[in-house]
Amino acid sequence: MPQSESGSLGALAIRDFRILFLGTLAAFTAFFTSTVILGVVAFELTGSNAAVGTAVFGQGLGMVLCGPLGGAFADRLPKRRVIAVCQMIAATTFGALGVLYALDRLVLGHLVANSFAFGCAFGFLGPARQALVVDLVPPERIGNAMALSNVANTISRVAGPVVAGLLLDWEAAGPAAAYGVMSFLYASSSVSLLWLPKSKVRPTAAEKHVLHDLVDGLRYAWRAPRLRILLAFFVGVMLIGFPHVTLIPGLLENQLGRPSQDVTRYALASAVGAFATAISVARFADSPRATRIYSAMAMAFGLALTALAAAPTFGTGVAAMVLVGASSGGFHALNGAVVARETEPAYMGRVLSLTFLAFAAFSLSALPLGLLADAFGERIVLSGMGLAVFAVAGFMSWRLSHARSIREVA
Repeated sequence: MPQSESGSLGALAIRDFRILFLGTLAAFTAFFTSTVILGVVAFELTGSNAAVGTAVFGQGLGMVLCGPLGGAFADRLPKRRVIAVCQMIAATTFGALGVLYALDRLVLGHLVANSFAFGCAFGFLGPARQALVVDLVPPERIGNAMALSNVANTISRVAGPVVAGLLLDWEAAGPAAAYGVMSFLYASSSVSLLWLPKSKVRPTAAEKHVLHDLVDGLRYAWRAPRLRILLAFFVGVMLIGFPHVTLIPGLLENQLGRPSQDVTRYALASAVGAFATAISVARFADSPRATRIYSAMAMAFGLALTALAAAPTFGTGVAAMVLVGASSGGFHALNGAVVARETEPAYMGRVLSLTFLAFAAFSLSALPLGLLADAFGERIVLSGMGLAVFAVAGFMSWRLSHARSIREVA
């Protein structure tokens, strides 16, 4: 059996990567807890899909403004320090929201401001964490390590809704306690970085201005046909399909007659599907089949969204969410691996920052999609999103089959 397919968990045998994996698990559990709590609290305050979209929009704006710079700094500053500072910012802002909620002083503006601050921090945090993976594992394990980092993301998609659901169902805790737990998880993840070796910094980084590095990274991505298409592929699917999570509270209340707090059940169903698929595809991250599986998962995601839109009952919606999670989780799990394969190590942080712009795109599109859902209904909007994802995935898959890598161009 080829080494690339010899095991899904191979990179976890490396001590430093194992520590980073556990820290990533804690940080992403906090992140996915926050996505559930944000939707529930925003809908609780206003009863509007647009309000949920507005809160998420703040996060996207912060990512757009800071994401490209975050990638450039990831290639020139100690990555451990960047990650630690950004996670402590997140810990502080979520702790503040918990206090405001407990005092019954929380308003939508606070949610938007927190989302913006977190989006700015995430713009630096995301690329630095992914680029640090490359420093900690040998070249032959980079694809597997990238996929496993996304498996940590996917495990967190299970843990986050569970944490959120338990705290929301516990009257003595509620959102205030959830914000406290998120703050603790981010702080704990920061402490775990102390057990990692010092980050590698590019020796010539100080010789060039950070904006020069930023432009250089954009040029590098543009002149590599396969890399350019992969980046557009990921951003396109995220932009169109991933905002479905912001429509779930409204779908439950307005279409299925369930309280918005049941979003935790849907999020858990999605996360279970995502976890099962992410573990399954991780073994192919370093194989020639990775890109084909990646494309198939994107098209399946589009079909799953249309199934969710058509779900007549809460139970069938749960089944559809398992499919949504399985397909989107497999797609996301392989993204870092297929992008890293087309990227030289010196440009890794800047290129990976462009993939994190997909999260910004998802956050920014949540507001207009929320407005459309308020105007035309959640089912119609979800159906349109699913069909659009399928079309984009099919077109990008065709483009990939005819594109050359940067090595062939050079």
